[in-house]
Amino acid sequence: MRNTSQRRETILQLLAHQGAVQVTELVEQLGVSAVTIRHDLSALGSQGLVTRSHGGAMLTRVPPPEQTMRQKDALYHEQKECIGAFAASLVEAGDNIVIDSGTTTIFLARNLHDANGVTVATNGLNIAWELADVPGVELILTGGLLRKQSLSFQGSQAEACLQVYNFDKLFLGVDGLDLQFGVTTHHEAEASLNRMMVERAKRIIVLTDSSKFGRVSLHRIAQLGRIHTIITDAGISPEYREGLLKLGIELHIAE
Repeated sequence: MRNTSQRRETILQLLAHQGAVQVTELVEQLGVSAVTIRHDLSALGSQGLVTRSHGGAMLTRVPPPEQTMRQKDALYHEQKECIGAFAASLVEAGDNIVIDSGTTTIFLARNLHDANGVTVATNGLNIAWELADVPGVELILTGGLLRKQSLSFQGSQAEACLQVYNFDKLFLGVDGLDLQFGVTTHHEAEASLNRMMVERAKRIIVLTDSSKFGRVSLHRIAQLGRIHTIITDAGISPEYREGLLKLGIELHIAE
C-alpha cells in the first residue's frame, strides 16, 4: 500500500506521461477511494503542480526528481562553498542554532571549526560527523529514523527532540524556492521536521544555490513570508532578486 507521499508522486508520474488523468482511472489504479483521490488532486493543485478539470486534473508543471547525495555533492560545488562560508559569518559566539541536513548546509558546518560556545542541533548525519570533534560546539543530534537518500533523521522522535528547544537561528536547505509557493522539499517527513524547525527558531535563514529558484517540489515547508534571510549565488535572476526584496527578505549574494 502506498502512503500519501508515494501516491501523489505516482499521480504526478502518470500526469507527466499522459498530460491528464481522471479520478475514476486513479481510483482503479491506486486502489483508494474517489474522496482520497480528490483530496490528493486538491493538494497538488494548491502547490501549483496540477490544474483541476471536470472529473480529473491536468498537468501544470512537474517537480524535479530527487537526486542522490552523491549527485547533489557534484553540483554547484563552488557556489555552495561560498554560501556556507557566508552563512558561518552569521553565527555568533553563544548562539543556539539548528542546521538542516543537506549538501549546502554541510559547508556551513565545515566553516564552524573555530566556533566559540555555539550549540548546534541537526538532523543531518553528515553534519553531526563534521562537528563531532569541534571544541567550541555543543552538538545535539535529533535521532529518529535515518533516511539514507539524504542522510537525514526524521519522524516523530526527531520532531519531539526539537520541540523542547528554542533556537536563535535556523539554517535551512531546500529543494525548491518559488515566489508563490514558498520553500519546498521532496519528502513528506523531512518537510514536517523542517516545519518544526521553523516554529522553534527566531530567525529563518535559507541556504540555496540559484538553480533552486522557480522550482516547486512536492512538499511545502513554509511560505516566503516566514523567511528572514536567503543566502545564494550570483546566478539569481533579476526577477527573483526583485521579488524577494519586495517581500522584505534580506538577500545575500555569496561570492
